[in-house]
Amino acid sequence: MSKTEHTLTEADQLEHGLKVRHLTMMGLGSAIGAGLFLGSGVGIAAAGPAVIVSYVLAGIMIVFVMRMLGEMGAALPASGSFSHYARIGIGEWAGFTMGWLYWFMLIMVLGVEITGASAIVSSWLPGVPQWAVALVFVTFFAVVNLAKVANFGEFEFWFAALKVAVIVAFLVIGVLLVFGLLPDTEPVGLTHLLGDGDGFAPNGLAGIAAGLLAVAFAFGGIEIVTIAAAESRDPERSIATAVRTVVWRISLFYLGSISIMVLVLPWTSASGETSPFVSVLDIAGLPYVSGFMELVVVIALLSAFNANVYGTSRMAYSLARGGDGPAVLAQLSRTGVPRNAVLLSVFFGFVSVLLNWWLPEDILGILLNAVGSALLAIWIFVVVSHLRLRPTLEQEGRLTVRMWAFPYLSWLTLGMLGAFIVLMLFDPAARIQLASTAVLFLFIAAMSQLWQRRSRARVQ
Repeated sequence: MSKTEHTLTEADQLEHGLKVRHLTMMGLGSAIGAGLFLGSGVGIAAAGPAVIVSYVLAGIMIVFVMRMLGEMGAALPASGSFSHYARIGIGEWAGFTMGWLYWFMLIMVLGVEITGASAIVSSWLPGVPQWAVALVFVTFFAVVNLAKVANFGEFEFWFAALKVAVIVAFLVIGVLLVFGLLPDTEPVGLTHLLGDGDGFAPNGLAGIAAGLLAVAFAFGGIEIVTIAAAESRDPERSIATAVRTVVWRISLFYLGSISIMVLVLPWTSASGETSPFVSVLDIAGLPYVSGFMELVVVIALLSAFNANVYGTSRMAYSLARGGDGPAVLAQLSRTGVPRNAVLLSVFFGFVSVLLNWWLPEDILGILLNAVGSALLAIWIFVVVSHLRLRPTLEQEGRLTVRMWAFPYLSWLTLGMLGAFIVLMLFDPAARIQLASTAVLFLFIAAMSQLWQRRSRARVQ
């Protein structure tokens, strides 16, 4: 048996109920979070109109990473995705570390997402405490994730479709606004795009670099497509189609939205406190904009929460199947759902919500910083795994999706990720984030050694 063959049986254990459209919407739903609706102002404030360049650079980097992940996923569909590929391409410690790093990252993100959504909803319901709203949401999505995967996929499809519809509507309204086709509006021209006299890149290359730091992690979440592919009806074909579709749609949505913003708004008006989405819709003269955006943000947060509960449970299941986690997490229900892994993820998701309320801000900040750069580590390991596995996959005739210009673009991507780390070292906040993630990475890597020793001792 080749070193890759043992991964093929994992997909056969899970129910194959997801369709390509489910995978596509899961990727979109997980990647399009509140960061696009609320946080895009930070990138604009840092880079000015040249934030478009920041998004293009980040987009190119993610397109390459996802192409490599798609190649490995189509050849070896597994719910552990990049954790599995790191395990067989680099070593057992790498698979353990990547899997639990991703799990911990999403658990912390779950807490932030549900805290944000419940805070908004509780403000609509006077007298209802925020914790009660959070508990209702967590319970509801636990039920959704414990259902047959086909039902989960259908639910997430329509949930994510609402967000996509909002983005498409924003793009249409934005184009009409740019060309002065809405009542009481005139064509905006290129004044704002050229920085209102300050130039396209008012803060120079340093501003573009700062913008890149602000926007790169917004693309996180697309990787869930390769995790979910193991439960699709035709994993090899589904993952190839879904990865290609999701990557280009995400790029279009992000670049299109940001382009509208910098064309319509002065770059000096952008900040992390005001949503550029709201500002553009205000200029368009749409009524009830702030209330509408609150609803959109709640939908965005809950959709991402739902997809991330799925991602954490499948990663925990995969780790357990590979001997890198408690065996109880590998147990499946009669409908092929890793029930215990779902319950574990939901439980810790709620614990993460409690941490958002109970922990002092500085301790909570340390935990959130620790997961802030986890995606960067995962992307780097995806590239290294691909460089190590590609010759084996080619020799075994498994390749149905191929990374372009291998190995040159793979090495270029690794260089871009390395340059991104260097950029982070020059930013005080990013430097703290990077250091916190490094400590978490080393801790999990050390735990992998202890776990493997314990496993070997148990066998002997």
